[in-house]
Amino acid sequence: MPMAFKAGFAAIVGRPNAGKSTLVNRLVGQKVAIVSSKPQTTRNRIQGIVNREDAQIVLIDTPGIHKPENELGRQMMDEVRQALEALDVLLLIVDAKAEFGGGDRFALELIKRAKAPTILLLNKVDATAKERLLPLIERYSKEHEFADVIPISALTGDGLEIVLNEIVKRLPENPPYSPPEQYTDQPERFLAAEIVREKAILASRQEVPYAIAVLIDSFEEGAKLLRIRATIYVERDGQKGILIGKGGAMMKKIGTEARLELEQLLGTKIFLQLYVKVQQDWRDRPALVKQMDWHRQLEKMSAREEES
Repeated sequence: MPMAFKAGFAAIVGRPNAGKSTLVNRLVGQKVAIVSSKPQTTRNRIQGIVNREDAQIVLIDTPGIHKPENELGRQMMDEVRQALEALDVLLLIVDAKAEFGGGDRFALELIKRAKAPTILLLNKVDATAKERLLPLIERYSKEHEFADVIPISALTGDGLEIVLNEIVKRLPENPPYSPPEQYTDQPERFLAAEIVREKAILASRQEVPYAIAVLIDSFEEGAKLLRIRATIYVERDGQKGILIGKGGAMMKKIGTEARLELEQLLGTKIFLQLYVKVQQDWRDRPALVKQMDWHRQLEKMSAREEES
């Protein structure tokens, strides 16, 4: 008899810079989450879909677990808590190179709320001394009962096939939630905003990334050309100057890199217009933080379409 098909949800949680987004992109085989060396790059729950002959895994990437200091941080942690609900498998990813500290204990206390079995992923083993792994496993095992512990490298792909098999083992028998050709549930508008934000983060100085947000002002699909108009928001005039650069050089670099990647991802020619605006202290203003949430942006778009 043919093997029963399985489908379910697996959330990936961990501290900032543990490698969550890199892991999601690697497992999916497509870019669904932006990646940066700066912490707190992911601000929303982002779903990536892994399709196999025997199963479909809906992966949920989440913001880094941290103690919030502003309204944006509080919204990000709400995203993490919501991701812990209605799961089949929870993956806690940790940086095997880092020392165990208060932030790790905070993360462990948070995941104890989840009812799903939890797999511990020790990431970055390609850059970690082997003698560190056993004491680290023992330390985490004293804090929580894990369903499994798997050393991995999200960067090189080591151990990831084992991770997929262990997830599938714990999924219920279900039909697929999405068509087999679909690899994310994110709208193209959101993907475009995230790619622009990623390029701005990578190009800017240390003090700017935390203050960057991107909204898509228009997204017009033509027969041969996709026209995108986006605004990059920052909190200070000095940050705006950094992003624009001398003679607009930085903005041109950000726009070119974002356009080229989006053309590859979306498979069409793109005309991309970027603007920079200052919204002072937007991370501490609830109304503005909500405005930056793509879920709410889609709700507004749907409401406008129904009215028209």
